[in-house]
Amino acid sequence: MTDDEILTVKELAAYLKIAEKTAYRFASEGRLPSFKVGGAWRFRKSEIDQWTKEQSTGGRK
Repeated sequence: MTDDEILTVKELAAYLKIAEKTAYRFASEGRLPSFKVGGAWRFRKSEIDQWTKEQSTGGRK
């Protein structure tokens, strides 16, 4: 997996070890960095990695 890789909801859920339903909810609520292609959510791995770092530090960089 490369940092500029684009993940689907299924791939993101497996990567974060969360349910697909949770990934959809977080994306639709704007809680995850995401974008839509057509009607399908997509996620940049590099942005997800940064987001997880921010979550683990309480938003501090």
